[in-house]
Amino acid sequence: MSRRSLRHAAEYALFRAASAVLLALPEVVALRAGAALGWFAGSVLRIRRSVVDENLRRAFPERSSAWRRRVARASYAHLGREAAAMLRMAGLDRKDVVTRTDVEGLDAFRAALDEGRGLVVVSGHLGSWEVGGAAVSARDIPLMAVAKPMANRRFDADLVASRERQGIEVVDTGTAPKRVLRALARGRVVALVADQNAGTNGLFVPFFGELASTHRGPALFAVRSGAPVFLGTCFAVPGRRHRYRLVLERVATPATGDAERDVLRLTEAHTALLEEAVRRAPEQYFWQHKRWKTRPAPELVPGAPV
Repeated sequence: MSRRSLRHAAEYALFRAASAVLLALPEVVALRAGAALGWFAGSVLRIRRSVVDENLRRAFPERSSAWRRRVARASYAHLGREAAAMLRMAGLDRKDVVTRTDVEGLDAFRAALDEGRGLVVVSGHLGSWEVGGAAVSARDIPLMAVAKPMANRRFDADLVASRERQGIEVVDTGTAPKRVLRALARGRVVALVADQNAGTNGLFVPFFGELASTHRGPALFAVRSGAPVFLGTCFAVPGRRHRYRLVLERVATPATGDAERDVLRLTEAHTALLEEAVRRAPEQYFWQHKRWKTRPAPELVPGAPV
């Protein structure tokens, strides 16, 4: 067995042990324990803390350093709490998921789906994107989720199984292009999380006032199929019993007939809506990712010398 395989096996064994403990605890205690572990990872071990601090400086230069430190600590606690919540929610049935979630914009979402062209739902690493998908599926709306497999195959298998138990069909990014277009042609809902750095193949669009390489997939699928686009953001709601609020907002941009331009405008629009959502709950965003890692060519930056 390779060193990498041994490391993955050890990580998975630790994960299973922690899962058993969290599942055995009362819900309130398990969530507090998850939040404490998250805080420990960010404030004591300082895992990716420099990335979080830099991202918050980029996104909120006008806020005080004390405010940014509070948001950083809260974001780690949120991650830990949601990790514990997801372990516990994996075994919930559809009725339980409906009971724990409220959905805003569901009527407009269903009306758009009735148009028969399918729907593209784009989301970000905000709140609980996993619960957002489960909330839609639990309301008898078949959902296909496009996801990149995790490096640790044991983790990936558990995550896929959890999503499938919630009635979500999981599609690998490698096979997504054909399968997504076929699903949209059949009037299905396809969900993609598209707020991570897309490298040199992405579209550079503004995010918190700075150009960020963004995946073009959601807009490209929508333009090719004619499917409406919705932004889905699922916020954790404070309280003793863990609940969520899923907000579904239609991303409306007029078609110009120029596919390349329409893809860019749609990408700009859903990224701007996501930014607005993040500003409403910055402590629930995944600041640990290097969102602005890939930088644009100088000619794309306003005011930069060519």
